[in-house]
Amino acid sequence: MNPIFTGSFVALVTPFRNGQVDEAKLRELVEMHAASGTDGLVPCGTTGEAPTLSHDEHRRVIEVVVDANRKRMKILPGTGVYSTRDAIELTKYAEKAGADGALVVSPYYNKPTQEGLYRHFRAIAESVAMPIVVYNIQSRTAVNVETATMSRLVKDVNNVRGVKEASGSLDQMSQVIAACGPGFSVLSGDDNITLPLMAIGGHGVISVIANLVPRETAEMVHAALEGDIKRARELHYRLFPLARAAFLETNPIPIKEAMAMAGMLEPEFRLPMCRMSDANRETLRGILRQHGLVK
Repeated sequence: MNPIFTGSFVALVTPFRNGQVDEAKLRELVEMHAASGTDGLVPCGTTGEAPTLSHDEHRRVIEVVVDANRKRMKILPGTGVYSTRDAIELTKYAEKAGADGALVVSPYYNKPTQEGLYRHFRAIAESVAMPIVVYNIQSRTAVNVETATMSRLVKDVNNVRGVKEASGSLDQMSQVIAACGPGFSVLSGDDNITLPLMAIGGHGVISVIANLVPRETAEMVHAALEGDIKRARELHYRLFPLARAAFLETNPIPIKEAMAMAGMLEPEFRLPMCRMSDANRETLRGILRQHGLVK
């Protein structure tokens, strides 16, 4: 069995204008990624400010992205929330809307046990036929999905087909790759360790900086997949300052500010997300200038 999800996926921002989702801009972003070699889109995730979207808006963003995509890239919307029941509802909706799978984050705030995590992900996966990718990000959810739990899910539930690993631990990622087998997609959740993860057998990235530099991100990932490590390494070091700059403040503040500086969208957020500090904005502008993204 081959992994379903490989390559460069973008953790898509949600553009706002005057307090509303900017659907026209969202469609423009989909077109940009289709023309830039992006392999997949992940709307309604952390970078898409999903916790600030109403359920109606969440569903609408999925609809718009699927419609605008026209089956050119894989669509893997975020459908995870802290309530298993609500996550099932959103995941079923994504499947009905035509998504290729769903990215399901660990329940945040609740701090479930490993048994609770297993039951949560299993219930969601068994509610649909499409593949599920677990999103493991302890820094935001308080609980790590341990390798034994991931392996148990893969063994017991045939449509749990991947993980977005944002643990930051190559040791854990190595354990997951070894335990879950070659047909299981292990995708980086951190741009700065995409290439190191791929060097040990990972399959790509769900990228923040690909919102800004989709072509270069895709080129790096594709070079690594094709075994051109020299080219992949060159691009890794070219992109590394952007990867670090994307976390000058809480994601997605820096990436939306960077996109605004590059003329790609309005720098609009929903509270509790807000504009970047002046000092960090100038630091960010300097990094973008060095990369040739702004004058």
